[in-house]
Amino acid sequence: MATATTPTPAEAVDWPRVTREVADDLAVDASVRDRAGGPPFDEAARLREAGLPALLTPPAPDGTGDPGAAWRSACATVRELSAADGSIGELLAHHCVLAWSARFLGAPAEPFERRIAEDRWLLAGGIELPEAEAGPGLTAEPGGNGGYVLRGRRGFDAGVTVADRLVVGARCTRTGDLLVVLVDPAHPGVCAEPAGDRVGQRLTGSGTVGFDDVPAGADDVLGAVPRDEHAVAPCTALAPLALRLMLTQVALGVAEGALAEARDVSRAAQAARPSGTDAEDPYLLLAYGELATAAHTAAAVVERATDALARGLGAGAGLDVDGHAGIAVLVAAAEAVTSRSAVHITTRVLELTDGAGFDRFWRNARVLTAHTSSARRLREVGDHYLNGTLPRLPRL
Repeated sequence: MATATTPTPAEAVDWPRVTREVADDLAVDASVRDRAGGPPFDEAARLREAGLPALLTPPAPDGTGDPGAAWRSACATVRELSAADGSIGELLAHHCVLAWSARFLGAPAEPFERRIAEDRWLLAGGIELPEAEAGPGLTAEPGGNGGYVLRGRRGFDAGVTVADRLVVGARCTRTGDLLVVLVDPAHPGVCAEPAGDRVGQRLTGSGTVGFDDVPAGADDVLGAVPRDEHAVAPCTALAPLALRLMLTQVALGVAEGALAEARDVSRAAQAARPSGTDAEDPYLLLAYGELATAAHTAAAVVERATDALARGLGAGAGLDVDGHAGIAVLVAAAEAVTSRSAVHITTRVLELTDGAGFDRFWRNARVLTAHTSSARRLREVGDHYLNGTLPRLPRL
């Protein structure tokens, strides 16, 4: 578990260099670690040591920081790390979005965010409710002194086996509101079970967590989402969009990492050819031209959605329904384009490199995009463009 330290002032750290060094470190043995699987204890320790969980925390809530700049920096960090190791990129993607939880809820954020930065917490969990067929999820029964007792089980996609704190959504048994609660996974009533073998994204630390009469004090409740979905504020409804966009950054990073490594392999193969032979295979050039263009196209759409969401975060409680709708459409477009590009690029890379050591990129891309319906996202974009229909505020 992380211990309290005195962090180096953020402005004194060259964060792009730190991110690059961590990414280079992860890339060295990414294939070996992917084959081994298991909880990412060592990887999480690398992230904490580098200070990245603290970096991916919102700026000071006193108005001196720029939420948009912080969000863009976080996206760039997650995308670069994902190019080296998609699993660790997803681990940080979930942490980053959860670190914004208090801001999304319009609740006092300073104590929660200060603890993340000072103690270098790595967050995991999820505030959205599970689908009905997945079971009742978590419940929060009111207890003494304004606190609650958590009961139930939830599956989470990343971080639950290595997290310092869990941020979870639990349905209040009295009001029906969704409470967002901070939980210490070291409590004896919390039991995390690692997920079994996964096709891809094997090192995210995913698993199922059981909560057996886990107490949560009033100070552990970060905020609440009304039971009536029509009463949910647009800034609160940014939370699921932020996670969707962050996971899109991960998928894009995986595709870019696969393409860059394939290029290195092809360059080495060309350099090994005897002198005087034709080193410019026109079909190979055509293939790389097609794949590079697909990556550039996805990146352009993702960057536009990133900028829009950054502006939404900057607006905070001032975000209106129309502003939220504009962000939702751009996020949907980014998902649709990136999902197709990531699967296409990682599939073609297998063909260009004979598959040697590149299957992990394809498997990771498949897992990341498995639950993203491009057709559904494109219908949302088309309905907005043709008919002016506003996307519904997401259900948390």
